[in-house]
Amino acid sequence: MAFKNFKTETDADGIVLVTWDTPGRSMNVLDETSITELEAIIKQTSEDAAVKGVVITSGKEALCAGADLSMLEGMAQTYAALLKDKGEVAANQVLFDQSRRFSQVFRSIETSGKPWVAAINGLALGGGFELTLSCHYRVAADNPKTRLGLPEVKVGLFPGAGGTQRVPRIVSPQDAMQLLLKGEAINLAKAKALNLIHAIVPPAEMIQAAKDWIKGGGKAIAPWDEKGFKLPGGPVFSKAGMMMFPAGNAIYRRETYDNYPAARAIMSCVYEGLQLPIDAALRVESRYFTQVLRSNEAAAMIRSLFLSMQELNKGARRPPNVPPTKVKKLAVIGAGFMGASVGYVSARAGIDVVLIDRDQESADKGKAHAKSVIDGLVAKGRAKQTEADAIMSRITATADYEALRDCDLVIEAVFEDRKVKADTFTKAQEYLKPGVIFASNTSTLPITSLAESFKDQGRFVGIHFFSPVEKMMLVEIILGKNTGDAALATALDYTRAIGKTPIVVNDSRGFYANRCVGRYIAEGNEMFLEGVPPAMIENVAKMAGMPVGPLSLSDEVALDLGLKVIKATEADLGPNAINPDQKKLMVELVEKQNRLGRKNGKGFYDYPEKGKGQKSLWPGLGALQKTHLDPDTLDFEELKQRFLVSQAVEAARTVEDHVITDMREADVGSILGFGFAPFTGGTLSYIDFMGTKKFVELCHKLEAKYGSRFTPPKLLVEMAAKGETFYGRFPPKKQAAA
Repeated sequence: MAFKNFKTETDADGIVLVTWDTPGRSMNVLDETSITELEAIIKQTSEDAAVKGVVITSGKEALCAGADLSMLEGMAQTYAALLKDKGEVAANQVLFDQSRRFSQVFRSIETSGKPWVAAINGLALGGGFELTLSCHYRVAADNPKTRLGLPEVKVGLFPGAGGTQRVPRIVSPQDAMQLLLKGEAINLAKAKALNLIHAIVPPAEMIQAAKDWIKGGGKAIAPWDEKGFKLPGGPVFSKAGMMMFPAGNAIYRRETYDNYPAARAIMSCVYEGLQLPIDAALRVESRYFTQVLRSNEAAAMIRSLFLSMQELNKGARRPPNVPPTKVKKLAVIGAGFMGASVGYVSARAGIDVVLIDRDQESADKGKAHAKSVIDGLVAKGRAKQTEADAIMSRITATADYEALRDCDLVIEAVFEDRKVKADTFTKAQEYLKPGVIFASNTSTLPITSLAESFKDQGRFVGIHFFSPVEKMMLVEIILGKNTGDAALATALDYTRAIGKTPIVVNDSRGFYANRCVGRYIAEGNEMFLEGVPPAMIENVAKMAGMPVGPLSLSDEVALDLGLKVIKATEADLGPNAINPDQKKLMVELVEKQNRLGRKNGKGFYDYPEKGKGQKSLWPGLGALQKTHLDPDTLDFEELKQRFLVSQAVEAARTVEDHVITDMREADVGSILGFGFAPFTGGTLSYIDFMGTKKFVELCHKLEAKYGSRFTPPKLLVEMAAKGETFYGRFPPKKQAAA
């Protein structure tokens, strides 16, 4: 029988080699076609007495990247339609049957009566890794790039094809929980140490090693199907189990604040499943998977953190009329912390970089920062010295603007001051080659006004990086009024080359990300001024789903920078554009107390010397609060809502202001750029899944109590009246990637 995604060959020993090679795709994924074909192969080989065993491998560089999440999104949509037409019982049954299909097919490998070997020649993640776990033996080709793991929790799901049952039957519950709850991929050495794979061999010997195991009498039975099987961590209700599961629950609550149904389901699946035989355990897993798949959190996270992010990374917003561009040489003017970091990530991507500053000493400091970053990775074993040397060889530090002459892209990263930037533009322009694109890394200053100092405004664009550049995955590309398609295309191509996710926004003060995160920081300051205990402000923000509290974030950004932004906004837009009480607070902290944030070791927090303990809230904060509210009288649910609503309503304003024109970018940008509660799917998904009518009612409730910062924009009020959603009213345009 011929298959679309698989090729089968039977050798003289009766061993069938199944090669997975989906046509037209760079990576194999589990979808309806591949699982149907795999099911047929299992049936065919198990019924054929001449078949002595099966080896499954890939014809691509990787084995499998996991399940096709758009298929899972489709299942959720089918469920919604059935729920409406046939009721909850019928809809639940169909979803349950669909969602356990992979699990049943993988189980049929284990019980086929024929030994199966997974020959892992590269990456195997999610459902792809679960497929290997259902095989009786796993051999991997020695490849330093190979990673194995179960990352489903990162998109609001969990391994629903046996992962929560097989992993804790192979490794200890502690190690299993690490793999399942963190979703991090591991290398072959760690996988071998955990017995998740049985052998690592040279690539040329992988298939033969797999066949040799079968010929050597490899058993067609999983360990957990053998009589007398003992769990690696002992029974759940043993002394060891009782030391693990209560502590695991506490860690789970501390890390997630119970915001992630999938993480909670993982805990339940492992705890309940390990008390049952494997088939019953797999049914338990499937029931929890069905439940999670119906959740808003899963729908929102799949859409934003997988589908939308994938589309943006592939160039969804790239002008189709511009030929592909390649930045071979980049200049970064301003070799401070931000500029040097931009230079480092660019050099790491293989781009030659020139770091330019006002004098050679400053430029050299920038290069030294890049060296310290890569040296740190070498010291931790995350990079080789040869890689470090190659990266550093691509970075040139200089004070001579002549170095701009052969650069393809220039990024300005000087001090956040209009005059300093204008002087930089003027000086740089005489050295630029014709057609070169010039970008500003400004974080708040409108691009259109900055472009006035540049001769050809069509070649001027904003490329806003987030700190720390090495870790933050988002880049905000800002279009000025006159920015041309070539500038946008170059910015997007460059962003893609350095492995970042871009969002494209129109010009405005603070653009998109800083407008929203500014509201988060400001809301924390508002609570502080109201007399909410500082520790409660920080903890409630994390309970709401934010990665760090607003006071801590203020310190990271730098309090003096925050004060500069307040003063610049007041100078440009007048006193009504700022909150005078917040300005007074920042003046007190920065100018009177010299508390600048983490950078000088004191802000809202006190910071110990490096390696000497943890930061702690400054004891003097209480003296800056006029009143001190009793925490027992405060509604922490309302405090949580204030943090999320203040950001989401600002995101809605950016749509009304035409700063955001693609809803995917608002959601992806909010999660990657400032950590907006990932379980919501992002700022606009938070509104959509709550329902615009309910969200507007919540805004009005908070507006009546706390003021106009919660006033919903007219667009949102209109959408609520019509029962519209952002993704319904503004559906993303489908565009072929460049």
